[in-house]
Amino acid sequence: MLLLVLPAPARAVTAQPRVAPEFNGSVYAIARLGGALYVGGSFTSVTAGGRTYARERLAALDARTGAILSWAPAADRTVRALAVAGSSVYAGGDFGHVSGWRRDNLVRLDAGTGAVGAFKHAVSGAPYALAAAGGRLYAAGSFTAVDGYARGNLAAFSLATDRLDGWRPNADDSVHSLAVAGSRVYLGGTFHQVNGVRGTLRIAAVSATSGAVDTGFRPTADAQVNGLAADESGVYGVTGGQGGRALAWTSGGGLRWQRLFDGDAVAVARLGGVTYVGGHFDRACLTLSNGVRGTCTGGSVPRVKLAAIDASGRLTSWAPQANGVIGVRALSPVGSDLAAGGDFTSVGGRPRKRFALF
Repeated sequence: MLLLVLPAPARAVTAQPRVAPEFNGSVYAIARLGGALYVGGSFTSVTAGGRTYARERLAALDARTGAILSWAPAADRTVRALAVAGSSVYAGGDFGHVSGWRRDNLVRLDAGTGAVGAFKHAVSGAPYALAAAGGRLYAAGSFTAVDGYARGNLAAFSLATDRLDGWRPNADDSVHSLAVAGSRVYLGGTFHQVNGVRGTLRIAAVSATSGAVDTGFRPTADAQVNGLAADESGVYGVTGGQGGRALAWTSGGGLRWQRLFDGDAVAVARLGGVTYVGGHFDRACLTLSNGVRGTCTGGSVPRVKLAAIDASGRLTSWAPQANGVIGVRALSPVGSDLAAGGDFTSVGGRPRKRFALF
């Protein structure tokens, strides 16, 4: 069946990115708190307005102007995930120290000063995704224990006490993405089962309080789920595989629409009723048919590393055209704007090193 390419009635953001700071290494995570935009990755410096600032894998920008803020905690290795709650910024990744303090892949930072908080846990592996909701910090990734207690790639912590929480669903392989909505925590990754429950291949929903699998959500995903978003209209995911996909499900797991690309889809964000997708792809397929290495076989249009999809599953005309092999790793709403991070160095032919604001 041919999927027509029509513009959506309205676009939440423009295709031409604003002037923004440039990073000298990959951007993996973006989170907003108040007027500040927090960025994590593998970078060691940020350049803005002709000046370069040392920033060891963590930085903060003014969400309105893009100006570099003085917030500058220093992580000794890659930061892969960020979440914000109250006056704190939580970071997860591969690091062992932050600003000279021993922190095993997980840290709490003061959102104003960048000071390292007392929150301290031993994580046997790496967190890939964080989400804060309902008084808990949820962590997902590839780890087997926290503080010596068995945890199957998922864990939670009390935001009030900093303690490891009793929430402990068990995924039998890595969890790459989290989305919290209402009483559910949605999970996506490479796992085959959660809590030993069949029908939870690569994507599942669990109770935000007990961790039990919510059998009222039973979608299917044909490949690794790299990113998730959820809102009142449903659940949205992006996958890899032989050509990446963007998919939308109802709250019951029924498929609403899907789009196919010629490369992995890695990041997804919802803004203004539009689903934004980022990844490694160069083209969006016009049908759900592809061939060797994901090549579209039923026609395609250019959508280099970034695309947008309307409420009916149609591609919009939004096509900023980022470059690079890896392309986009992270997307995040910033008020009425959209932030993108990754490994690109230009967008629409203009220099935008690893970070862009639309």
